Amino acid sequence: MIVFGSSCCSVSSFLAILVVLIAVALQIFENSEPIDVLSMDLNALEETYREGNKSCFILGASGETGKVLLKEIVERKLFSRITLIGRRQLTFEDQAYENVAQEVVDFEKLDDHAAAFQGHDVGYCCLGTTKAKAGTEGFIRVDHDYVLKSAELAKAGGCSHFSLESSKGADKTSSFLYLKVKGQVEADIEQLDFERYSVFRPAVLMVERAESRPAEWMARKFLGAFSTVFPTAMSIPIGSVARAMVANTVIQGDKKVEILENKAIYDLGQKREK
Repeated sequence: MIVFGSSCCSVSSFLAILVVLIAVALQIFENSEPIDVLSMDLNALEETYREGNKSCFILGASGETGKVLLKEIVERKLFSRITLIGRRQLTFEDQAYENVAQEVVDFEKLDDHAAAFQGHDVGYCCLGTTKAKAGTEGFIRVDHDYVLKSAELAKAGGCSHFSLESSKGADKTSSFLYLKVKGQVEADIEQLDFERYSVFRPAVLMVERAESRPAEWMARKFLGAFSTVFPTAMSIPIGSVARAMVANTVIQGDKKVEILENKAIYDLGQKREK
């Protein structure tokens, strides 16, 4: 028993050290272009943006990121009109949401709902599911087909800036289905040629989900301790993602297509929080 206990202790120590080393490596080698957040006056940028009297839509507002994103947008009062596009009507108790419009659509027949995507300046897409929840075909249909078709309708409807929540490691050549699908839809939307296209690639989202995802729950518990030392290596608070998506909207970037990796998202989200 003593030997077994010692062995378990040694294995645990080895795994802990290994995770720390991986975290350090990810922190150092993340291929994200730095954003000069220190010199930004986001309050001034927001004020200027409000004067543009712009409108936006959100896909996936019932999901974890979408809910926080909607709250951030409503509180910042950046848009004259906010529209939620989803498969069901959402209810809100807070009066701050009383002017938020909602369009209920059938994602299997999106062409029939083209009008819902018309007249928006900015589109935010936080739509997504998992293979465990929807199966392989269902996952591809939601995370690729629904997202791409929505982007096509948004482009046709006059949307100039499309922001997509993707995933760290997204790569259309990946052998992992999740990362391959995320990378493929990124690439397909880029071909639509939006005036501005922003892709956000967060790592493991630190949030207590309403729905149970055991693997993510274990990952959050395991990574929680490391996030205090290496906040962007392997995870990110979901609030940082939402704040970064909003802050990025008001920044007049010089790139038609921009990919924000986890560290860039975190830094921008922290800037907005201050």
